[in-house]
Amino acid sequence: MTNDPVLAGFAKIDVTPEYPIRLSGYGVRREETAQVETRLFVRAMALGDKCPALLFALENCGVTEVFTEAIATRLREKTGVERERVAISYTHTHTGPCLSGAAPMLFSSDIPPDHQATIDRYTAEVADRIVEAGLTALADRRAAHLTFGLGSAGFAANRRQQTGPVDHIMPLLRVTGTDGRLRGVWAGYACHCTTLGSQDNYLCGDWAGYAQDGIEREHPGVHGLVSIGCAADANPFPRTGLNYAKRHGEDIVYEVNRLLSGTLRTVSGAISCRLKYIDLPFDTLPMREEWASRAASDGPGAYHAARWLERMDRGEAVPTHQRYPIQTWAFGNDLAVVFLASEVLSDYALRLRRLYDPARLWVAAYCNAFPGYIPSRRIWREGGYEGGDATLYFGMPARYAEDIEEQIVSTVKEMLPIAFRR
Repeated sequence: MTNDPVLAGFAKIDVTPEYPIRLSGYGVRREETAQVETRLFVRAMALGDKCPALLFALENCGVTEVFTEAIATRLREKTGVERERVAISYTHTHTGPCLSGAAPMLFSSDIPPDHQATIDRYTAEVADRIVEAGLTALADRRAAHLTFGLGSAGFAANRRQQTGPVDHIMPLLRVTGTDGRLRGVWAGYACHCTTLGSQDNYLCGDWAGYAQDGIEREHPGVHGLVSIGCAADANPFPRTGLNYAKRHGEDIVYEVNRLLSGTLRTVSGAISCRLKYIDLPFDTLPMREEWASRAASDGPGAYHAARWLERMDRGEAVPTHQRYPIQTWAFGNDLAVVFLASEVLSDYALRLRRLYDPARLWVAAYCNAFPGYIPSRRIWREGGYEGGDATLYFGMPARYAEDIEEQIVSTVKEMLPIAFRR
């Protein structure tokens, strides 16, 4: 196994709004805020020479596919970097600003026009800064060595069942200059950024933000990126409060430092990137009579049903499928990264590790799009919030069909090189 250098560059740009804005994450929290507990950032990492790959770590609750595609198009026009080589991960902090179109029915009420105008303004500004971060990271590229390792953290807990599955693995990519100096760290952990609650109406990166800040504090001049794994059924424990968010962030920093001080596996070879869109079917759609009954009821389901009735009255067709992006990056035969969109249940990561060599696999979720919770077959059958009840907050007409787990896993199997199979 060789350790040939690869070009690597980094960037970090502040995306903290300088004006009051409504936060995403909790539907009951509807007042705008300009209070800042921590600054929010987008961090970028560019890897490769003639055909570089760009990873973004954005401190936000979620980005739409339209948002990601528009940024990728701008980057391609400016640099030639193709869409499959651009991945936008979001930390899913529940104390970050709303973005246009993301979880559009979260508040179970119309967003006031002045609030929406501010959200649209911020969305455009963040898009500009992500593009700027990508261009800066590409310009920053210089020779480096990549190494990879697996650690663990223990603060994630299954939020459905006390003894339910949790993915505690913490993958880490170390980027070191040819002079031996650390330049960047990318770490991942599968836990919701919900250490802070709906009562916390201020801007904060939650544990992932504190982890990134802590990595950069401990290693001056280094860029620290954190992405979220398959954490749809995992909450931080304990919660809620700033003290807990800081503690969980420091847990990640501690494990990062432990891994950095040890021996990691060499990662080399050209980065092969693939992107595929699949159509995830919805379960049986409600009849109009059912929509009308729901609209006449109390609760968030009434707003959701009323909005769909309005669309039907305008002659809009009710969709039967949801487009879903799946992205893979393979670093030679040394490391395979799977980027799954939105809120993916832990069962997916655990299953993929049974199919592929877990020592060479990284499963990231909360990337590229935000089409609701992605239940496994087990969770679909159990039902509940992650099994389908949360669908209405994302504005979809029904929960997903039972077999989407097989569809997603089969697509990953088509995309990843066979060399990574067990």
